[in-house]
Amino acid sequence: MEQKIHQGRNVKRFREMLGIKQEALAFDLGEDWNQKKISMLEQKDIIEDDILKAISTALKIPVEAFQNFDEELAVNVIANTFGDHSIGFQRNDNPTFHPVEQILKLHEEKIALYERMLKEKDEMMDRLEKLINK
Repeated sequence: MEQKIHQGRNVKRFREMLGIKQEALAFDLGEDWNQKKISMLEQKDIIEDDILKAISTALKIPVEAFQNFDEELAVNVIANTFGDHSIGFQRNDNPTFHPVEQILKLHEEKIALYERMLKEKDEMMDRLEKLINK
């Protein structure tokens, strides 16, 4: 059976849903990473397990999401489920989804990331300044 799941495209899709830029993901993955490497990675059909695990940790998304999400399949399920113009209704007496809290948490994580990036930039500028003054 032909593999239709494109792991790189899934990484890109989830990264964009979270509003995270390639540079920020590269920063989270460490010194060996940069925006261009993330761009190339997102074009790969299959991504090595250790890299997927690191991305999973950085984006806080299960590895299985990158390995199993099939957009075509998802679209087909939605089309077949709601193709007759029916309305899906699911009752949940104990909702645990708090959008405002999740949005705030995501913004706090972004702020922390930007603060780390600024600190790193400042440290780099200090090092450059010292090199220039030598």
